[in-house]
Amino acid sequence: MFLTDIMKKLDEKKDRIIEIRRHLHAHPELSFHEEQTAAYIADFYKEVPVDSVERNFGGGNGVVVTIKGAKPGKTIAIRADFDALPITEETGLPFASESKGVMHACGHDGHTAYMLILAQSMAELKDQLAGIIKVIHQPAEETPPGGAIGMIKAGVLDGVDAIFGIHVMSPMETGKIYYRSGNTQTGRSYFKLHIQGKGGHGSSPHMANDAIVAASSFVMNCQTIVSRRINPFDTASITIGSFDGKGSFNVIKDAVTLEGDVRTMSKESRQKVEEQVRQFAEGLEVSYGVKVTLDYTNDYPVLYNDPEVTEQVHQALEKASIPEVDAVLETEPQPPSEDFAYYLKQVPGCFFYVGAMPESREWYPHHHPKFDINEKSLIICAKAMAAVVAAYCTS
Repeated sequence: MFLTDIMKKLDEKKDRIIEIRRHLHAHPELSFHEEQTAAYIADFYKEVPVDSVERNFGGGNGVVVTIKGAKPGKTIAIRADFDALPITEETGLPFASESKGVMHACGHDGHTAYMLILAQSMAELKDQLAGIIKVIHQPAEETPPGGAIGMIKAGVLDGVDAIFGIHVMSPMETGKIYYRSGNTQTGRSYFKLHIQGKGGHGSSPHMANDAIVAASSFVMNCQTIVSRRINPFDTASITIGSFDGKGSFNVIKDAVTLEGDVRTMSKESRQKVEEQVRQFAEGLEVSYGVKVTLDYTNDYPVLYNDPEVTEQVHQALEKASIPEVDAVLETEPQPPSEDFAYYLKQVPGCFFYVGAMPESREWYPHHHPKFDINEKSLIICAKAMAAVVAAYCTS
């Protein structure tokens, strides 16, 4: 009964989902600065029969909404993020960003839009629900340390039996839902290495100590970590994304700063990469006579989907027979990192994906200035999460 009724309500409101998404897309805000977006979310619930709306959750811009069913049952949490990125939009959309240098280039506007309408629809049908649903509107997914940590510390997961989240994916076909059990998205680490040598004239290298040479050696050595230190059946990548060695052509650089990004799919690989990066950095002092300072930070952990919960999600999606969904498929591991992983370290749950490839099939990756989604994916997100809620919170 609940599933039939909520699907009908979502169909009636699908245009409103798109309207909200476009409004949010035009007014993006960066991580930890989403004051207006948080206010928009809270204002939306003023006329919605939810049981509570808590703002400034976790000391930031988080909003947590509670919906209590008429009967006792499990407590579940469903989460949508709402921050944007420091990117200048190049989509040419009529509802493109009105904030210079800020863009919703990852789909979080769509996540928030579908979640608002889903929560509204569930609240209108809460007499058919059993248990409690916590709707987590989370800020700051994009920027470490991430918004999830603050939400967790503030107690959002207290009493929660399971948690669920969805991400729209532009490379994945619209009309398909994707899931994976176990380790699903990489953990992330960041390092910054400062190398101090001795500057000098390009004609007299023997009187200087070239920091660029030492830094170049470090870069090349790092490329051997994955190929020679990581199990070939595991996953890891190391990217030196910043090499600050700019100077004059005839001046030997006295100092260079590097910044690197590390992605791993296991705790063991994360430890091994850090160990090797530290060894190579320290070795520069011996090999090149330079001084080094290394800052190495492990932030978002590997995202682990509980196998039992994930199979329950899979079955719920299959049984729901959502008209807009052509298939529910198992996906390969996903390279990006995601701070939803922090929630999954505390309680079992599942983070899954809804295809959002544009109709033209010409898609741009997430975090690209021309990134866009197929808005048909949004009603699929709402119905997919509704199916999961139905499986857990109806008797």
